[in-house]
Amino acid sequence: MSEFWQGTLEKVDDWRYRIPVTYKAGMKVPGILYADETLLKDIVRDKAPEQVANVACLPGIVRHSLAMPDIHWGYGFCIGGVAATDPEAGGVISPGGVGYDINCGVRLMRSEITLAEIKRRIEPLMNRLFTGIPAGVGSKGDIRLSAREERRLFVEGARWAVNKGFGSGEDLECTEAGGALDDADPSQASDRAYERGARQAGTLGSGNHFLEVQVVDEIYDEDIAREFRIFKDQVTVMIHSGSRGFGYQVCDDYVKSMVRAMAKYNIQLSDKQLACAPIKSPEGAAYLGAMRCAANYAWANRQCLMHRTREAFEAVLGASWQSLGLLLVYDVAHNIAKFETYTVDGRRKKLCVHRKGATRAFGPGNPELPARFQRTGQPVIIPGDMGSHSFLLAGTVKAETETFGSTCHGAGRVLSRSASIRACRGRHIDRELLETKGIIVRATGRSTLAEEAPEAYKDVINVVNVVHNAGISKRIARMRPLGVVKG
Repeated sequence: MSEFWQGTLEKVDDWRYRIPVTYKAGMKVPGILYADETLLKDIVRDKAPEQVANVACLPGIVRHSLAMPDIHWGYGFCIGGVAATDPEAGGVISPGGVGYDINCGVRLMRSEITLAEIKRRIEPLMNRLFTGIPAGVGSKGDIRLSAREERRLFVEGARWAVNKGFGSGEDLECTEAGGALDDADPSQASDRAYERGARQAGTLGSGNHFLEVQVVDEIYDEDIAREFRIFKDQVTVMIHSGSRGFGYQVCDDYVKSMVRAMAKYNIQLSDKQLACAPIKSPEGAAYLGAMRCAANYAWANRQCLMHRTREAFEAVLGASWQSLGLLLVYDVAHNIAKFETYTVDGRRKKLCVHRKGATRAFGPGNPELPARFQRTGQPVIIPGDMGSHSFLLAGTVKAETETFGSTCHGAGRVLSRSASIRACRGRHIDRELLETKGIIVRATGRSTLAEEAPEAYKDVINVVNVVHNAGISKRIARMRPLGVVKG
């Protein structure tokens, strides 16, 4: 068998490629890949386009099955996959279209601190962040929740954290969905999920999760950057985490139940990892209720992590977080299913939009955005690997018409975790990053650093250039890392 994907790709333009409906029996819509010729070489080697074609077979799928330029192989859906299904046309909800880390997402904090002001304090700051924020596999924090308090968190999301003193009301305004999805149903989460969630609020986790102190080194759009309160040589902080063991357990529970639901509703798909149920079914409603709990858990988690980050800055710099200007720019989900309204065949329809390793990118004037982003569009946050740049972009109206308001979510892997570990055997990634780039890395174990080595990822600059040139998000600023905390 060839190591490359052998399917049919039709070039639409310099930034898009189409998988025609004739490629595979059962495809209801074409697949669309956002990529350039350079990125395409890695994409076909990964064979993730086959997953794009598989998703195109889902009942009730609308318009096309999408993949962003950070596409790589995932569970059911590719990472970087987007699909919308119509509940009124038998549309389904698929846990594989959301992922195991429900609402894995990222938030960006800005500050009034400049690089010159923090340069000599970056090492003690990273040490304080590393000791003050629980990280690593199975890490537990000091926020202990009773089952009753967990249920409140599942319903209220980031608002729960703010009410507990972990932040301010302004943080909620700068969080997607205000930091909570409506209609979360705590009764649909299993006892095991409750058990796993009880001690993990306010913890970073492991794998590709991180906390990164950065500096803005490039401004592409001065006007919008000013609106986002971003300036050259400014210190920023990026936090990437999700719903921890609670979200994993929710996905695991419902993947199994969805296999039975497919038999019940006579849904036949070539990939069982796409197990699904009609949105308008008891099984679909149950998953949505539990998934929303996990999404809200993740927003509360990132809110608590931001509070701990503010505390570390206060301790090291000797000033309040308010006087340091440590404000939230925005928080976006990467793994989620949400109901949003789009025009399809000339009609406005409420669709279930699956984003699996993809970022919402609403443009100027979208009624779901708060007043402060009506002129600019939604801030879009795209992290790179721990040795490269990250980006701040803005959503566009074109994204709403072409991609169900979606764009990429990061660099995207080119090496699996096991392959990256093999390639890095005997190396000290933290030492390399310090010696070659001056980046201070703190991690709980060497294996995580090997899994997340820079060469395991695509060039984030190429990925961002594709979505910018395709018009589905707009470059605003670029940040480079100063220090990184990994699980």
